[in-house]
Order: sequence, then C-alpha cells, then structure tokens
Amino acid sequence: MSIGYSFRTVQLNKEADKTRLGVTLGKACIGLGIPVVSIASKLGVSRQTVYNWFTGAHDPHESHAKEIARLINSFKRK
Repeated sequence: MSIGYSFRTVQLNKEADKTRLGVTLGKACIGLGIPVVSIASKLGVSRQTVYNWFTGAHDPHESHAKEIARLINSFKRK
C-alpha cells in the first residue's frame, strides 16, 4: 500500500521545469498515486534516481527516455 508523496516532493515537482521528461513523469505519477518503487522497478533504477527525476535534480539517461515516454502515454489513457 502506498502512503503517497511527501509535501516536499510534490512542491519540488510543481516548481521544477515542466519541459523536463522526469518532471513530467513525476507529475503524472503524483497525480495518479503511482508509487516510485513501481517506476524504479519497471526502469531498473533506484528509487532515489526516480525522485531526482521527479524534482528536476537530474534528467533521465537517454536510454530510459523512450520507456518513460511510453509510461507517460499509458498513464494518459487511464
């Protein structure tokens, strides 16, 4: 069971550059309540890496970009 996102994570995501792929992923996951652990598992990265993407601290490596775009598109269909 997910306990949701911290206020700080949500705030940092809101303040981050919306043109960045990881921030867009974060907005979708936060809005839909998709746990970071699910994204980390699907992409084979750490939870901290996903949080860094969500907050704009780092951009996803290009090797993850296509899969992230697919995930975002699949969320839009829900």
